[in-house]
Amino acid sequence: MSLPAPLQHPGPRAPDRFTALPCRAKPLTLRLAAGRPLDQAITEAFAAEGYGCGYLRLRDASFTRLAYVIPDRAPGDGRAAWYSETYRLVPARLHDAGLHLGRREGAPFLHCHGLWSGASGDGVAAPRMGHLLMPESVLAEDTVAEGWGLSGAGFEVRPDAETGFDLFTPVAEAHVGEGQPALLCKLGPNEDPHALLARAASELTQARVEGIGSLIDTRFEDAMQESYATEVLLHEGRFERGAVRLEASSVGFDGVPKSGTLRPGANRTCITAELLIIAA
Repeated sequence: MSLPAPLQHPGPRAPDRFTALPCRAKPLTLRLAAGRPLDQAITEAFAAEGYGCGYLRLRDASFTRLAYVIPDRAPGDGRAAWYSETYRLVPARLHDAGLHLGRREGAPFLHCHGLWSGASGDGVAAPRMGHLLMPESVLAEDTVAEGWGLSGAGFEVRPDAETGFDLFTPVAEAHVGEGQPALLCKLGPNEDPHALLARAASELTQARVEGIGSLIDTRFEDAMQESYATEVLLHEGRFERGAVRLEASSVGFDGVPKSGTLRPGANRTCITAELLIIAA
């Protein structure tokens, strides 16, 4: 299977197709407080451990309310894709999500993709997926989550001339604290993520890959998400001696998630991918 056709973006093609900065990733167990907007609960939990940047995996959490958007078609201003109307679930159960904590204009900023479901009459609701709107989402109970606090580099929202979006970009920091050697990585649009990850992690023997991003028509080993803009959550990523394996879920314009192993050499990034590569 060949790569999908590239998308047309409004700006000039950036010469660097990925950025990967060395950092340290310290494993953390965080307790997130119920009854507060999720972005505040997460920011406060990281700050209590002394971190302003990090990555968090949130699983099996109950929400009194949960708001999200899914990918939508180009808005007509030159950008290749946009977001849908806001969907709201009251109450909701989050099954799995990944989120980056970074900065925007000096203030904390978070970016999250995940899977969740709402209540239904028979107690079983179909899973949904998208981009979580954390200021509008509130945990129903205190929740424990696992993640990594980052030092040496962090994500910062900066204008991206090629795509026309403001995107998380790795920025070096002077302070380097405790933790495992890692790389904070951003992939450019229209690129093969397996190939770029192999280049970014070429000096590592083994690594764990965590993160979120977007793909054009997500192609799995045995299925395909037919939507030229899809949002993606990595469930498990591994790099070993040049080979990359990525287990993921994605959602497109129809809002129905699909999951599986991403097919090497058959995918292109849509807008970006924000990844944490942790040396094993």
